[in-house]
Amino acid sequence: MLPLSSIACLEPTRRRPTVLPLVAAMLTARLFRPLSQLPGRTLSCYDRENGTRRMLMFYSVSLVPISRRAYSNEVKPVGSKAVLVTGCDSGFGFSLAKHLHSKGFLVFAGCLMKDKGDAGVKELDSLKSDRLRTVQLNVCKSEEVEKVVETVRSSLEDPETGLWGLVNNAGISTFGEVEFTSMETYKEVAEVNLWGTVRMTKSFLPLIRRAKGRVVNISSMLGRMANPARSPYCITKFGVEAFSDCLRYEMHPLGVKVSVVEPGNFIAATSLYSPERIQAIANKMWDELPEVVRQDYGRKYFDEKIAKMETYCNSGSTDTSPVISAVTHALTSASPYTRYHPMDYYWWLRMQVMTHLPAAVSDRIYIH
Repeated sequence: MLPLSSIACLEPTRRRPTVLPLVAAMLTARLFRPLSQLPGRTLSCYDRENGTRRMLMFYSVSLVPISRRAYSNEVKPVGSKAVLVTGCDSGFGFSLAKHLHSKGFLVFAGCLMKDKGDAGVKELDSLKSDRLRTVQLNVCKSEEVEKVVETVRSSLEDPETGLWGLVNNAGISTFGEVEFTSMETYKEVAEVNLWGTVRMTKSFLPLIRRAKGRVVNISSMLGRMANPARSPYCITKFGVEAFSDCLRYEMHPLGVKVSVVEPGNFIAATSLYSPERIQAIANKMWDELPEVVRQDYGRKYFDEKIAKMETYCNSGSTDTSPVISAVTHALTSASPYTRYHPMDYYWWLRMQVMTHLPAAVSDRIYIH
């Protein structure tokens, strides 16, 4: 294999022969169609000697080959099993609640805005099914969590058979470099993404253990690799990964299976950030910055970082089906995976590079 500096300096006519064998080898176990049919994506590498950047071509595809999921040994019967999903007002949770209902599960859809008559809650309730029940749930409030525990327990035909599945999906996100982010923001994101996951899991484990059921935690690719301007989110998702691993070790002797789903960039599909919301967050962030930080960085630098965030938010996948398929497999397969990676090939490859190669290599490719 050529050294990185040589790869970065390849002329356009030599790029594809050098890169494609590497890509083909890594795709062998995952992809089932020719590389020539895959949509291309470029990766920018910096050549330190010449002070220029070169573009390498990679290929993008969802790494959740739905047709190859091992459903032949699916848990039966699904119709007798109950699942609780958090964060069902919109996004993954909303789609997942409807999908699991269509699969025959009894679904408890935890919604933050149920008591305010949110549109997503109304749509779920409009199905008028006794197998889909929305419940008011703020994962940050212990009293609401305990109330839902009692609701679920009393709704089960036999509480001693337990709750089959808990999907910890509720989460929030934000952006901003470390010096731009307040301590309040760090705490707010952690309270939902990390401590909310821990709180829900601890509260429902007695029911999950009785069913020898499943815990599925929605993490992120940013729970495996850090990214500039996303430290509040990355911290919490790294925490979810560690918590999930510890829980998996502890639950294995008890017959409970724990899986982590690590979605790639699905911001465009989940409506987390509209251009207006990004600008509103940016303006508030700038107004609250200490004067020394504003002077040292300047508004131009700040606006450039916000523009990069807007580009990232608009570039994600709009199809959530890979995530829904991954969670469904984790709940229904007799042998669920430890980790699922519903993301396109660019992000999957980047994650492998950043988690398996020396930091000096990955920093040069993706950060510097």
